[in-house]
Amino acid sequence: MIGTSTLEAPVSDQIDSSTAQPARRYNYWLGGKDNFAVDRASGDEILKTFPTARIAALENRRFLQRATRFLAAEAGIRQFLDIGTGLPTADNTHEVAQGIAPESRVVYVDNDPMVMVHARALLTSTPAGRTTYLEADLRSPETILADPELRETLDLGRPVALMLVAVLHFIEGYGAGAPIVRTLMDALPSGSFLVATNSTKDPLPPKMAADYDAALAAGITNIWPRDRAEFTALFDGLELVEPGVTPVSEWRSEGETEPRPNPAHVAMYGGVARKP
Repeated sequence: MIGTSTLEAPVSDQIDSSTAQPARRYNYWLGGKDNFAVDRASGDEILKTFPTARIAALENRRFLQRATRFLAAEAGIRQFLDIGTGLPTADNTHEVAQGIAPESRVVYVDNDPMVMVHARALLTSTPAGRTTYLEADLRSPETILADPELRETLDLGRPVALMLVAVLHFIEGYGAGAPIVRTLMDALPSGSFLVATNSTKDPLPPKMAADYDAALAAGITNIWPRDRAEFTALFDGLELVEPGVTPVSEWRSEGETEPRPNPAHVAMYGGVARKP
């Protein structure tokens, strides 16, 4: 079942094909076809600075799938709030979770109308569970939490996994992500989990790190990198699950193809933590 927010205008009227959108650019890097020329041009421009961006996108996606399997199979989580879900591809959060526990319920949130079009068509739930899509922005966590469809789908009195995968790095500014994470986690009960990833410059050689800074200043990219200390602070008050904060390519990756990518080719931290 798909739930959608009420819109004032047809979705097709809201899709902006003249401005690059993160979800469509990510889709391009993953080899998808749901993108426009402007998204491909933006993606190619970023690849000039960070040539392994496609590897990072793929490894981030695999981290999401491994984290979801851990939550559903080992932690017993049956409710997921996935913000910044992006365009549907294979093995989305609800497919992984419901493959383990068909009764799992998932709320997807994204601010791109094109994502909603595809969500309506593709994000179908098992009969035992439920999948709902909300059009909203991570920058307005109170709006997300107050949405009646979220409340109809998830029981906020029971543990929920908050999934913030490849979305926090669109919140620009040092320390800017922490208040948003805190607002969302404060609304969830004990036993809930936070799953998060964020781009980082930490493993980059000096020249590439300088190029990243120049690309940010020039507006070529809006992917805001966070160092290990700032990213780890997002989990303050929570209990990090082993192995803690790591490159996304190394988080519980024992079953992945070897050799694992060089952390500098991924340049993204990931972590999973439980609310005590």
